[in-house]
Amino acid sequence: MTTDQDDNGREQGVEFGPLADDLEDEAYPIDLEAVLERYGDRELGLGDGTATLQTVLEPLGETTYESADDVRQSIIGMVSDEAIGRKNYSDRGGSTAAEEDTEESV
Repeated sequence: MTTDQDDNGREQGVEFGPLADDLEDEAYPIDLEAVLERYGDRELGLGDGTATLQTVLEPLGETTYESADDVRQSIIGMVSDEAIGRKNYSDRGGSTAAEEDTEESV
C-alpha cells in the first residue's frame, strides 16, 4: 500500500521512524493490546517533541487493526497539536483556511 510518508518515516506531522517498517511486517488483524505490548515504548516524533505509542493510543480502549495503515491512521488521529509543528502552516498536508481565502481574493 502506498502512503504519504517521506524517506524519514514522517507522515502528516508524525515521524514513525523504524516503527513504520515494523508495523508493515506485523501480522493482521491485531488488537490494540498486542500493538501496545510489542511497540508501546516506541517513540513517535511530534513536531518539536516526542510521545510513546502507549501514550498516544492507550485512550482508544479495545480496538482491532486490519492493516499497518489502520494503525498509522489511528496514531495520526490521536496525536495532539504537537505533531502539527507551526500553527497555520499545515505540516500535516492539505491547506488552511487562510490559504484558501488568499487564493480566492487574488
